[in-house]
Amino acid sequence: MYKVGVIGDKDSVMGFLALGIDIFVATEADEIKRTIHRLVENEYAVIYITETASLLAKDYIARYKDYQLPAIIVIPGITGSMGLGMNEVRESAKRAIGADILFNKE
Repeated sequence: MYKVGVIGDKDSVMGFLALGIDIFVATEADEIKRTIHRLVENEYAVIYITETASLLAKDYIARYKDYQLPAIIVIPGITGSMGLGMNEVRESAKRAIGADILFNKE
């Protein structure tokens, strides 16, 4: 069975416990990268990561962008959305389809 985890600051990830998702509190760049690496090695299929944490490990996350697993999904933190998660969805759709069909206002 595949596992799901979430990485970020304590306040942002604690609520995921109620959903049965494994939480990993990490706020420093090296700590976030080590946590991602550990989750990949332990065969986590989905890794949610807060926008703030994703900015600190952007280069490391990019390694897994084209892999089928794990799916690394950027989510807003407790302070609200910076729009990074939606931008990731947009870029993925553009790569898959070849056009910006989600946000093209023409």
